[in-house]
Amino acid sequence: MPLDPAALNWTPEGAPRSQRFGDIYFSREGGLDETRAVFLHGCGMPDVWRGRSHFTVGELGFGTGLNILALLELWQATRQPGQALSIFSVEAYPLSRDEAERALSAWPELSDLSQGLLDAWPRLAPGVHRIAWPDLGATLDLAIGEAQWALEQWSGAADAWFLDGFSPALNPQMWRPEVLRAVAAKSTPGAVIATFTVAGAVRRGLQAAGFTVDKRPGHGAKRERLEARRPGVVEPAPPRPSVAVIGAGIAGAALARALKALELDPVIVEADTAGAGASGNPAALVTPALDAGGGVRARFYAQAFARAADLYCATAGVVANQGVLQLQAVERDAARFEAVMAGDVFAPGALESVTADQASRALGEPAASGGLRFTEGLVVHPLVLLDHWLAATRRITATVAALRRDAEGWSLLDDAGGVVLQADVVCVAAGTMGDALLQEPLPLIPVRGQASWAEGLALPCAAAWGGYAAPFAGGVLFGATHDRGRTDTAVDDADHERNLDTLGKALPVLAQAARRLSLRGRTGIRATTSDRMPVAGAVAENLYVLGGLGSRGFTTAPLLAEHIAALIANTPSPLPLDLHAAVGPSRLQKKRPAPTAC
Repeated sequence: MPLDPAALNWTPEGAPRSQRFGDIYFSREGGLDETRAVFLHGCGMPDVWRGRSHFTVGELGFGTGLNILALLELWQATRQPGQALSIFSVEAYPLSRDEAERALSAWPELSDLSQGLLDAWPRLAPGVHRIAWPDLGATLDLAIGEAQWALEQWSGAADAWFLDGFSPALNPQMWRPEVLRAVAAKSTPGAVIATFTVAGAVRRGLQAAGFTVDKRPGHGAKRERLEARRPGVVEPAPPRPSVAVIGAGIAGAALARALKALELDPVIVEADTAGAGASGNPAALVTPALDAGGGVRARFYAQAFARAADLYCATAGVVANQGVLQLQAVERDAARFEAVMAGDVFAPGALESVTADQASRALGEPAASGGLRFTEGLVVHPLVLLDHWLAATRRITATVAALRRDAEGWSLLDDAGGVVLQADVVCVAAGTMGDALLQEPLPLIPVRGQASWAEGLALPCAAAWGGYAAPFAGGVLFGATHDRGRTDTAVDDADHERNLDTLGKALPVLAQAARRLSLRGRTGIRATTSDRMPVAGAVAENLYVLGGLGSRGFTTAPLLAEHIAALIANTPSPLPLDLHAAVGPSRLQKKRPAPTAC
């Protein structure tokens, strides 16, 4: 699914025009008024969302984002406390940020909202990109790719649709009957559609897809427009569930943030302090796993990495260092890195090829090889992040020994069988310790990892090569050991020595300096899976797990937490449907060997 960016000309009046389709995105005279009349008024907004706890809008043809900004302006003015808005939009030919900024400058009355959108403008890479407006309770999932693919991969159902592709005569692909059928399949009962076109093929396509279609007076020079409605009535939303999250590491903290973004009020249950397990190192690397095949795994890690980087950079005090070098560890890495660079899962500039000389200059000592630079790779302060994401969240200090379900929901039980907490929904985010709580434990593999660090060490940028070195305010963290099946947690001097040996393979000068200093260390037990993909989803009714994060929990947890929160709240997930399956618990449950017959 290679990226095909927009190709623009600009009219003498300063309006963007598509070279590909020969059509304008909007008129600078009255374009915003037309958006309000055709799409907002055409869908009956704001009346259609009054009294609704959650509302979903879909759009074909994101373009400059003008329709979404007009929608957000109206939502901001009429939203009731606790209401949440999900937006799903599709764009096959995305504009750059600079092009969007030039186009949106025509509407100074939207400048505050426009700036927020521009600051988070999606990367020019295929896939799904999430942008959030926390103060408005609104999220946008923008799918960059072909409309049919995007609709088939979306997990949501829209209450209202803006159909705003270029003219059907110039862009017939957007208005094909199969696309309109896909719109119908992703619509709630009673969903409304608005569009500027009254083309006969569009009317017939919508009617064939099950919508009732009416012509309405158009705006400005356009005589008519269309409104359509799917039969049915809106079902009242169920009450918001109570949610318990077991674990206060990165998985639990990410769940707390994601659930609160959907107006849920989780309770965190943790036996120790936040980050007491594998998430409590003084620094953490945020980089994607690289997959030269460019398949589902590659797409998942690229999307998760981008979402994590956006969230961390928007959280004060979390980022310790930016830019990470992935050095070649073995000869075959050169070809693997070339294949990754040639793929289409990362935006232009997200990965840069570096020579050994360039790596040496970046690291401040001779490097034996070149590699890749993750320009958006990060070193973060884990405990600062956990404090931010767990703030204002109720926490209970207790050990959960078992879960029990009855007609009232789930009970979290302590060692003596006493009830710690009752909740409608439980999310287990406690690594290998939480696996025993599941009705059917997953085949998670414990991996002991000891990291080392020393004060007084300095490194200009982070590097990874099989081992890693991450600079932070207190020195440099390096390591880490990787011992499958080992679960002891005491810091081991022999493991410090192993970490020094690993550091010396890539950064011998830094390793020599570290040997002259007093080393500190920390051990965590990470949970991994046999297919090197995390686990996120339901394992029983109203029982969810977020785990198997391995050594990339700070990369994957934020996106996966948003996925689980969406499943709980029955709102659209940011993950495409094929990625639901790739991270779902059922894939591991299916791999269990069948019991031997007696």
